[in-house]
Amino acid sequence: MSVSEQSILDILKQIKHPELGQDIVSLGMVTNLSSSEKSIAFTLSLLKSNDPFASSVKKACSKMLSAAFTDASVSIDIKAPAAQPKESPYKAQASVSRVKNIIAVTSGKGGVGKSTIAVNLAVAMAKTGASVGLIDADIFGPSIPKMFGMEDAKPEGFKEGDLELIRPIESYGVKHLSVGYFVNPNDALVWRGPMATNALRQLIHQGAWGELDYLFIDTPPGTSDIHLTLVQEVALTGVVIVSTPQDVALADAVKGISMFTGKSVNVPVLGLVENMAWFTPEELPNNRYYIFGKDGCKKLADRMRLPLLGQIPIVQSIREGGDNGIPAATEDGVLSDAFSKLAQSVMEEVTRRNAEMPPTKRVEITHK
Repeated sequence: MSVSEQSILDILKQIKHPELGQDIVSLGMVTNLSSSEKSIAFTLSLLKSNDPFASSVKKACSKMLSAAFTDASVSIDIKAPAAQPKESPYKAQASVSRVKNIIAVTSGKGGVGKSTIAVNLAVAMAKTGASVGLIDADIFGPSIPKMFGMEDAKPEGFKEGDLELIRPIESYGVKHLSVGYFVNPNDALVWRGPMATNALRQLIHQGAWGELDYLFIDTPPGTSDIHLTLVQEVALTGVVIVSTPQDVALADAVKGISMFTGKSVNVPVLGLVENMAWFTPEELPNNRYYIFGKDGCKKLADRMRLPLLGQIPIVQSIREGGDNGIPAATEDGVLSDAFSKLAQSVMEEVTRRNAEMPPTKRVEITHK
């Protein structure tokens, strides 16, 4: 003879949820009830995903039913609703929502001049009349303040409604923020990963970026928590990969390309920039010396069917400009022309990408 479902419910009505103060049957927590002579089974459907009393309620159900129906086995499954993701308090009104194109400038290997390219590309883009911003996402090695000659600057904080925002520094027509503005430049940042990623979130979402045509994000080398956080926080229009021509740098560039184009991230690569493509002495402007090899990025771009956005030579004035806070793209000459061509190539690839591909989606992390 099967156990009556009504008799089971009558017993379960004696069990109250400690927090809600009502019995679990009236609350609708008992679902999928089935019974036979030898078994009782039902689902304990929780009303919230992180109910701290779930285990104790389940034990109480099992204990009372086992005592009342000694010959029947009791099976209870727990079902919880999906947890709602927690949003940052400023995220719903994030100022990056008014940015038309967000572009990461990245490299697989350190020391290839990625920040130099990011700064000069941003300046060259601003010279076209575009509104441009730049975020220094290299949290542990911020160099943007020095490269803009603004090491002593202190960004102003202000409130807009309930939001606490940061007013970016502006140099050469480029709005920019860096963690370097908030720490002593002589101190090493000894932060764990969550602290670094939280700093990046603040630069992105609390920066008062306003309406921008392009927001460049200068990332640290390699593939790290910073890159994962970046693709979770914003929908990147695309990525610019920077490398030098030698094989060891190109091997790491391939890893960077693989990360962004992988199925789980799926961010378009706009193209490659070959930095330090050749050395030209100032006294011999027509001579080229291929110190790191010739056309390494060009060959890689051809092999991976990606655009080669530009080739930037090694010239002493680029290094001097970075150290002195006067980007090479601000001055007239061969270097300025090279960065102008690079900016034009990036704008063309962004236009093509937006015409031919759907908008990039932020990466959603799911837990199974």
